[in-house]
Amino acid sequence: MEVNYKNNQPGITACPSTNWRVWWNLLRPHTLTASFVPVAIGTALALPVSQFRPALFFAMLLASMLIQISTNMLNEYYDFKNGLDNEASIGIGGTIVREGVAPQTIVTLSQYTLAAAFLLGLYLCQQSSWWLLPVGLCCAAVGYFYSGGPYPLSATPLGEVVAGLCMGLIIIVISFFLQTETITNRSLLISGPTSILIGAILMANNLRDLTGDEQHGRKTLAILLGRKAATSLLTIMFCLSYVWIVALIAAGIISLWGLLTFISLPKAVTAVQGFRRHIAPQDLMPAMVATAQTNTILGLALATSLLLEFWLL
Repeated sequence: MEVNYKNNQPGITACPSTNWRVWWNLLRPHTLTASFVPVAIGTALALPVSQFRPALFFAMLLASMLIQISTNMLNEYYDFKNGLDNEASIGIGGTIVREGVAPQTIVTLSQYTLAAAFLLGLYLCQQSSWWLLPVGLCCAAVGYFYSGGPYPLSATPLGEVVAGLCMGLIIIVISFFLQTETITNRSLLISGPTSILIGAILMANNLRDLTGDEQHGRKTLAILLGRKAATSLLTIMFCLSYVWIVALIAAGIISLWGLLTFISLPKAVTAVQGFRRHIAPQDLMPAMVATAQTNTILGLALATSLLLEFWLL
């Protein structure tokens, strides 16, 4: 017997474990490029400085993805618990409200996933520096407090900033440090565009959910600014990312290969147009997808440009 939590009403339903797609959707695999991209950038940035250490690259990549998956699971649980999700909600995994998976099962899976990331973190510390341990623990704590606790970060104006710093700057710098055992000003500066765009993904999410979040008393940046001003800020975030790339090239921090990142510009334009033209959550989904794709394409293009710069030296 499986408990059905649809509409918050217990009942009887078929066991969802027979359908692998339920568990696949729980991972929100389309979001995981936000973990892969910064690891790729940090590692590509390190190649001119030290010899490539593949074991540390893959361990860091897997640990980052596991922390994000754990965060996605906790977000699924707490959004259900706080009444934010229902069967009609747009852009969610829907494992609880649509598929009837017990909420505690989601929490348990999240704990196992985080434990696996912790073990990988211990390996990374052992291979590099134990100073990484407190940094990793802070990132894991942010993953929990993003959705959990009495004052979740996702319900405050700090969501975009925290996500951008943790999944952009920190992951890039750690990935660079694992390969080189040092941190440089260059590694910090190059993290800028990705950090901004990860924050933009959160802003896009909050714009889509603005009406529902406001009804539940949340105080996201999009709510505090209002839809029009928040859309303008999202536009500024896109523009700042590209201006940052141009500034890096002008300062000689990256080569002209960095212009490859502008292949992502059409996606950014599509995202901005979508948020300016639509309000309904279902109509905003293409704009949200375009926002995430902008981060993915720009990040991979930046990593590629760093690789080309290294190979063609």
